[in-house]
Amino acid sequence: MTALAHEAPEMPPGSHSDELLWQAWKAMELPEGLRAEIVEGFIEVSPTGRYSHGKASNRLRRELTRFLDEQSSPYVVSNDVNVMHGRKVLISDAFVAPEDDDEFITEDGLGLEARCVALIVEVVSPGHDGLQRDRVRKRRAYARAGIPVYVIIDDYDDHGHVTVLTSPSPEEANYGNSMRRPYGQDVTIPEGPAKGFTIGESITGPRRSGS
Repeated sequence: MTALAHEAPEMPPGSHSDELLWQAWKAMELPEGLRAEIVEGFIEVSPTGRYSHGKASNRLRRELTRFLDEQSSPYVVSNDVNVMHGRKVLISDAFVAPEDDDEFITEDGLGLEARCVALIVEVVSPGHDGLQRDRVRKRRAYARAGIPVYVIIDDYDDHGHVTVLTSPSPEEANYGNSMRRPYGQDVTIPEGPAKGFTIGESITGPRRSGS
């Protein structure tokens, strides 16, 4: 999603600045169609994605839901829910978490604790900020939160690629393993409750002739 970033007052990083951002985020009243996250010292406000963005994320959620149902998995696919890591707030295009999630709801009821999320998916939006957000900033944020599998569906990566990142290192804010495949070639989730699920052309569409 393309985002507008709102910076906190300039001050040394730490719990005080985190608390200021947290209080500002909780006080925000956004019109319908916008959402706000706290990512790397900013509140990022994102509009609803374009049609192609929604089409890919909806296809993925439908197919992944069917896959988990066929496995009789205790995990389900969700979206548009705050995933909370301390005072950080992340909203993805899809994520996999236990269906029985009561113990993971934050004390204030604003979202789910990141520790219960097994997989997160982002569909990249156009524009420099959209690319940097999902490829760089949220990649670091999800790694810091210890999300085991991060999937990036990216129309703008050399005419379309899917990247599957695993083995997060929270201390280094990075993932140790990466699989990257062009649209038209299947990529399979290697671990977790979605292990064996394949992302292919039925979700991404064919390789783009130009991006």
